[in-house]
Amino acid sequence: MASSLPSGERADVTRLGKGEKLSTIERIAVLAVVGTIVTFDTVGLFLPPGLDPLTAALGIASTAVLALYLWSPLIATYALGVVFALSFIPGIEAQVLTTAAFAAGLVVRLGWTSLVLSYAGVFLLASALVVTGDSRDAFNIAIFLVGAAVSGAVGFALRIAFARGRTLEVQLAEKAEQERQAVLAERRWIAGELHDSIAHHLTVVALHVQMLDDDRTSSESQEAIRIAARKAMTDLRFVIDLADDGPRSEGMPSGDLAASVDEAQQEFESAGHAVIVDGDPSDERIPRAAEIILARILRESATNVLKYAGEGEVLIRFDIDDDSAKLTVSSPLSVTPRRELSSSRTGVGRMAERVLGASGEFSAGEADGRWVVSALLPIV
Repeated sequence: MASSLPSGERADVTRLGKGEKLSTIERIAVLAVVGTIVTFDTVGLFLPPGLDPLTAALGIASTAVLALYLWSPLIATYALGVVFALSFIPGIEAQVLTTAAFAAGLVVRLGWTSLVLSYAGVFLLASALVVTGDSRDAFNIAIFLVGAAVSGAVGFALRIAFARGRTLEVQLAEKAEQERQAVLAERRWIAGELHDSIAHHLTVVALHVQMLDDDRTSSESQEAIRIAARKAMTDLRFVIDLADDGPRSEGMPSGDLAASVDEAQQEFESAGHAVIVDGDPSDERIPRAAEIILARILRESATNVLKYAGEGEVLIRFDIDDDSAKLTVSSPLSVTPRRELSSSRTGVGRMAERVLGASGEFSAGEADGRWVVSALLPIV
């Protein structure tokens, strides 16, 4: 399992920081082992030939100390050291050392680097003391050392396994959050596309519906409604295709700035506004990205003009040089706004977001009795 961890995570495990805790299954396993051994030792006190009370008590204590590792590895290690020191009185130090060998796995599983190294050093010293006291235990000591090494290896493997599990949990949570954010971004994108395109055409339809009763403009309004409805259907298919893993239809809106100017001019004139276009929207110095953004700004501005502008002249102006491309849309303010035309009040915010997101400058507000929208984008 260790090989499946990235190098950085393996380094973190090797450092053995504090804060490790046993899982529920591990806790149950440790308590089951401790409970079983303590039970047998306790029963042995009352069966012939019977054990010395101090020997039995130290044997039970050495096993019970293992349960302390569920609470505090440091305190449990100190307690085990005390029990081992006392075990020399009745001469059961080898038995306590067996428990210490098993505890090595818990120390590695739960402890930190300094505790693990200290435990290893003390365990080796304790083994040497036992051999010094009775050379006949030399073979058993070798078994204890091997047992401690195996127990520690198991503890380390478990530690790596649970570290990997936590890492996977974090990665899965991060991936789920990324997917959630992607879904939200897609929803916002679809809402923005619908607002920028469909809402504009519906505004044109709503405006000309009010003009159908006028015989002088009835035919022009019918044609404007037909064109707007057709464009709305085209844009709707465009948004649906993009939301469905990419565009596949031909003739989809491309953000052509000159075409957007012509469209806006026709819509303004059909609504009774005189239009002045100053500057060249086909200037080759305008990069494609800026052209698309300016086309969106013009469409949203046209929507607002059709909704709120008063009688008078609409100015569409382009100021292009080698460093920047600037679009200005100026329209007269209305004394009596068309309150029957609803507004989501998000258009200006979306225009500003588009321009500022491209490191440009944006402004919208009243100036000398007119509503002026200005968007400046860097060409470089």
